[in-house]
This record gives sequence, structure tokens and C-alpha cells, in this order.
Amino acid sequence: MKRRRLLATVGAGLASGVAGCLDPPGDGEQTPIDEDAPLRLERVRMRLQTPWGASFHPETGSLFVTERPGRVVRATGNNLGPVGDLTGDTAAYGQAGLLGLAFDPTEPTDLYVYQTYDGENGLRNRVLRLDASRQFAVDSVVLDGIPGNTVSNGGRIAFGPEGALWVTTGDAGEPQNAQSRVSLAGKVLRVTRDGEAHPDNPFDSPVYTYGHRNPRGLTFADDAVYVVENTPDLVDELNRLERGGNYGWPEVAGAADDDRFVDPVLSWQDPLIGPGSITHYTGPIDRWRGSFFVGALTGTHLRQVTFGDGDPEQRTLYGDLGRIRTTFTGPDDHLYFTTSNQDGRGDPDPTDDEIYRVRPP
Repeated sequence: MKRRRLLATVGAGLASGVAGCLDPPGDGEQTPIDEDAPLRLERVRMRLQTPWGASFHPETGSLFVTERPGRVVRATGNNLGPVGDLTGDTAAYGQAGLLGLAFDPTEPTDLYVYQTYDGENGLRNRVLRLDASRQFAVDSVVLDGIPGNTVSNGGRIAFGPEGALWVTTGDAGEPQNAQSRVSLAGKVLRVTRDGEAHPDNPFDSPVYTYGHRNPRGLTFADDAVYVVENTPDLVDELNRLERGGNYGWPEVAGAADDDRFVDPVLSWQDPLIGPGSITHYTGPIDRWRGSFFVGALTGTHLRQVTFGDGDPEQRTLYGDLGRIRTTFTGPDDHLYFTTSNQDGRGDPDPTDDEIYRVRPP
């Protein structure tokens, strides 16, 4: 099916506008995943400008996203559109900009974002806390001093089951920083809501793991933390985090079979897929339950990964929508994902970029 044809028929009643809530009509287009079990693909929102982070309000259930140029946008519910404008101090160059987004699950007025900005010595990254009760104004700088660049900024943030804030950072174009436990570049960080090092971290610092190149996806499953990351022209990785683990970059990419480094649980090369995100699915679609879903940017598809007794099972889905950036699940337990065709590397249609939801028939 051609991509423009899919966009024209993807959801009855949704192709000409935006779904204003999380319960669009139930007679949407049936989009086959396999021959015996068609699922419904629904377009939730369109005409966004490079959506990156996504988070649901813990009380209202409304979905908010960041647009990389520097805006926070309410994507569902009432009063759709921008609610916070940080374009004035966001450095949206190349892959940099306003990236990750996470509501504090216990303080609904607190929204955390990951932002690239122009510092005194060049591009830097930081985590900001916004106040949703004051038109999403900046409340405080939670974590600063993260090296930045036009590439490899990491940028994913999320609250874990234990209540800590997790932050992924890229090597910012300086690979050796990933091996330095002093630098915050090329790491997965775990901090408190106020940006202090979590008391159970391995190095008495925000660093939880190191040796990462550009971890752009983060999810939690079965008391474990998983990230996906890419190393250009070499190998893409899915890693299960071990406290204090060294994931090898730039000494090695992919499996090293070396006790100094933690090997990925899955890697991709020939072809690379350019993973942009990962989420763990526990929703109502039986055959998907327990799977991971990876947004593939270079691969332009949604990648399902299921771990069992043998080698992981993989399937590619929705290959007609272009670059897929962010995968996530909602309070309804359904799978959502965003396209990223406005990011300078895609082939945008007039309705790009978009948010989709997958539901049972």
C-alpha cells in the first residue's frame, strides 16, 4: 500500500482532522498485521513539527508532546495546541532541541523536559522542571552540565517504578567522554526529582551506566531497565542495564565477549535500523503482550521484539509511514507511536508529523 493511500484511509472520521480525546470512533480502518488478526490503526494527531518526547498527564490523561524546535504541545483533550514555548532558549540545531518529556507521576503540576541550549562554551544539555499551573513556565534547572552537540544528545527521560528520574545522554560527538565516569556524556543517569544523585547509584554521582554512544530510547520491564542506541555505520543495540555497567563505546560496538563490557541483548547491522525509542507492551493485544516495540528511524518501520527461550523473534510493522521516532504506551495500555518526517531526514507529507494509536479490532 502506498503511504499516501494509507494516510487517506487510516481512520474513519480522523483523516480530515485531529482526534480531540483518547476515545476516537470505534469504526476505524482495519489495518492488517497478519492474515488472521487485523488490528486498528488510528491517527490521534497530525501536523506536528518533529514530535520527540511524549507523556500523559497523570490526572487528566491528556497527552503532551515536545516539538524539537522548543514547544510543549497538548496533543489530546481540550484546548489542543502549544502550552509552553521554550523556543527562545532552545538550540534546535541538527538533532538538538527540546527532546525528552516526563510528567512527575506524584506531582501533576511538574513536567520535566530535556533541552539543548547555547552555553558559554557551546551547546549544552539540561533537564528543566516546568510548572503546568503557570502556563508551563520554567520552574527550575534540575540537572545541567551535560555536553551537547548537533548530534548524539541522547535526550530520553522517564520516571522509573522506584520514583527516580532516568536520563539518557549521548557522547555529543566526543566518543571518549562515554568512557569517563566524570563526564555526563554517553551515560544513563539516575537522579532524584531535584537532580541529586540517586543514593543507590554505583559511583556516588548521577551515573548509573556508561559507555553509551547515543541512547535514544528507555523503558522499564520486569524490574529491569532497557535502552536502545545507535552507533553510525557499525551496529545498533538493545541493552539491558546493569548497575555500574560499561557498555563499551567507543572501545567496542555490539557484542565484545569481553568481561570489561556488557554485551547487548540484541543488535542490528546490515541493515541498521536507527532506533529512536523503545517501549514495553502490556496491553490488550494478546500476541503482543510482553513484547518490546522500537521506533526505527533509518529503517522507517515499527519493530516488534519478543524474547523467549531461543533467539528473539522480530517483526517489522507499519513500513509505509516513514521515520518512526517515539513509541510509548498510554493509560489505556494501548501502543502509540509518532512519525518523524519533519526532522530534515524524512520525506514529509502534508499531514506530517503524526501520532498513531494501535487498538484491537
